[in-house]
Amino acid sequence: MASHATGDGGIPPRDAAKRGLKRVMTLGGAYGTRNYTVKDLRDQKGKRVLVETLPFSPEEAAAAEEAGIDTMKVRFDPRQPDLAATIRRAAPNTFMAFSVALVAAASEVEAVRIGYDAMAIGADAIMCQWSPRFVAAAAEAGIPVQGHAGLVPRKSTWTGGLRAVGKNLDEAMWVFREVKALESAGAYAVEVEVIPAELLVEISRRTRLLTSSIGAGSGGDIQFLFAEDLLGNNPPPYPRHSKQYRLLYKLEEQMQAERVAGFKEFVADVRDGRFPGPEHVVNAPDNLVAAFVEAVEIRD
Repeated sequence: MASHATGDGGIPPRDAAKRGLKRVMTLGGAYGTRNYTVKDLRDQKGKRVLVETLPFSPEEAAAAEEAGIDTMKVRFDPRQPDLAATIRRAAPNTFMAFSVALVAAASEVEAVRIGYDAMAIGADAIMCQWSPRFVAAAAEAGIPVQGHAGLVPRKSTWTGGLRAVGKNLDEAMWVFREVKALESAGAYAVEVEVIPAELLVEISRRTRLLTSSIGAGSGGDIQFLFAEDLLGNNPPPYPRHSKQYRLLYKLEEQMQAERVAGFKEFVADVRDGRFPGPEHVVNAPDNLVAAFVEAVEIRD
């Protein structure tokens, strides 16, 4: 069985099996290898907690795959798909859900079209903040869909701003109904954001969906953090629910200081006649310049 498209990591079937990878064909028609399929993920529910991140660059994606991250989300803009496609190629063996913007689809037809566009470049699923009606359309078309409940940032005006949700009974019941609506619509998973940790434990027990927790404690099926937060790509303040395992922004600051210092030294060397030095130039052979000058003067 030959590979017809990118995304399979170039791993022969026997080697893939030894590494615990599954041979798959994506909805877009490409052969590949993955650590998990949707069925595998569903089979993990209640057995162990998976680990998930959202990389913003191919380098982060490759590092996450090498480190053993179970699943990834990747931001996907159907108008500019190249970055998502590049990240897909950087981590070809990891299950990826492409995250599509709330405003990207204004109808069920558009939801299906965007889902197909994502799957065509290697997505294993899509993640969205769409209504259950849009989710149902995509799911019915064969697209694995992860929904979003709890604090949905782009819908935060309905829940009083960017704050924890579910701290009273009415809100807790509302979050639960949102999860069950996504389940009924045919989603396979739901990202649950910034709700009480104890509430997620009970909700997760009462849904077939895989629950991906971000800021909602350890009671879900998947623990999710953005790569930029866990790597410390940016300086403080950080979200309360995040933990910084590295502070890469400090390295970037040091690199920028080194860039500035290097340019300053170059400017000073040129102005003071230290660059270029003898070791940086090509010397003319004996008599070449004299012969050149004589030839030019005769011509003039």
